[in-house]
Amino acid sequence: MSQLRHLSASLLCRLRNEDEGAATAEYAIVIMAAVALGSVLLLVMQSGAVQSIIEDLVVGAFTI
Repeated sequence: MSQLRHLSASLLCRLRNEDEGAATAEYAIVIMAAVALGSVLLLVMQSGAVQSIIEDLVVGAFTI
């Protein structure tokens, strides 16, 4: 019984202190969020209203 307690205690200690994959998972979440934001911005930029606003800004900047 003592060996079982020691084994389970050492396993539990290792599981608490092991976070090798945490950084990779965090990077994956950040990359997924960036892709989602980029997709939304792309859809917004392709809308007619936003394109006309940008066109007006560019034409206004070159005519002054």
